[in-house]
Amino acid sequence: MDNSPRKPAKKTRGKPFERGNPGKPKGARRRTTVLAEQLMEGEAEEVVQAVLDKAKTGDMAAARIVLDRVAPARRDRPIEVSLPKIESAADAAQALSAVLSALGDGAITPGEAGEVAKLIQSYAATLEVRDLEARIVALEERAK
Repeated sequence: MDNSPRKPAKKTRGKPFERGNPGKPKGARRRTTVLAEQLMEGEAEEVVQAVLDKAKTGDMAAARIVLDRVAPARRDRPIEVSLPKIESAADAAQALSAVLSALGDGAITPGEAGEVAKLIQSYAATLEVRDLEARIVALEERAK
């Protein structure tokens, strides 16, 4: 085993550009994107029509392409959960209890419950900061 210190690499890792070289300008497109656009320039309508024709004849892959563009799958859905007005940490605890109850009843999914819980926790933290700020201002006023 060699115990000699490592030699530093000739090219060091880190920032991709040297000072003064900002890289590609904002909005610059990749060469492959530009080439693909040039190839499709005059034939886009024909390609779309071919996909539509295939979909009409029962080609499920073509139908999926068309439907994905016309009616994309929703990432989330509106949910209804009755929450109390949150003005304190105790109210936030009650709101989280309501979310857990809705989860237990099957009204919302675990993922939806987690997202709502994050919102409640974030709002409760904001209320705590507001309350602390008010207390600090009151203490400063008394100290004067």
